[in-house]
Amino acid sequence: MKQEAVNETQPKRVSMFYTTMKRLAKNKVAMAGLIILIILVLLSVFAPLIAPYEPGAMDYSAMYATPSLKHLFGCDGLGRDIFSRLLYGGRYSLALGFIAALVGMVFGVFFGILIGYAGGKVDMICMRIVDVIEAIPGQLLAILISTALGPGLVNTIIALSVGAIPGVTRNNRAMCLKEREMEYLESAKSINCSPMKIMFKHMMPNIISPTIVGTTMGIGMTIMSAAGLSYIGLGIQPPTPEWGAMLAAGREYILLYPHMLIFPGLFIAITVLSINMFGDGLRDAMDPKLKD
Repeated sequence: MKQEAVNETQPKRVSMFYTTMKRLAKNKVAMAGLIILIILVLLSVFAPLIAPYEPGAMDYSAMYATPSLKHLFGCDGLGRDIFSRLLYGGRYSLALGFIAALVGMVFGVFFGILIGYAGGKVDMICMRIVDVIEAIPGQLLAILISTALGPGLVNTIIALSVGAIPGVTRNNRAMCLKEREMEYLESAKSINCSPMKIMFKHMMPNIISPTIVGTTMGIGMTIMSAAGLSYIGLGIQPPTPEWGAMLAAGREYILLYPHMLIFPGLFIAITVLSINMFGDGLRDAMDPKLKD
């Protein structure tokens, strides 16, 4: 009976995930962004069931057709339905943004923790390399890599990921230097924990939250960078229905047929806006200074 009474008086431990989700659910702007993003993802995933036409189906009688009941967003110069191509194109644009940001986060966290924990000459040499890479603007670096590797989905992901790694590495290295002096690491060392266990089991959970927030916020910029590469002919190439490539295809007709640019640009803008709305809310929800 005494043991039960003691257990009842002890506060229940609440996981960080539960706390974050609870705070996030109270943020209407963040939830609106998340709902919009989920809708866009579902539209892309289920494009074969939703799209009224095949993305490559050409109807020469509907060339440059303006929006109508038959073609909601009109048609392009080859008579292809823009609405259908946007639904299919979301698969490529969203995949580029999410995968490139995730790859950049994984490698950035890995290198940042290793460099920060090692310290000394390893830290100095590696950070000078990071400085050199960061001295090149991210979009220019992506253009250089895409030019060297060539266009395509995989090469575009590599080009975008490489530009994201240095920034994530620097941030995680800085947080690792701070965590390295904490008492719980001294305790882990005293019981002969291996360096890999100390870094990735004890340190990483304490520094990963800001990285997750930063990566979420960076997905929108990555999608815009991917669209920019496709726009200048270095990303996804026609006839693949990627949003940036669709913008590039319609730029010559901006005055005569503006719908060819308006709708792909609108999809990009809505996607980036929804990600930023969700990212802002996630940042506030994961802030340890906030209290319920």
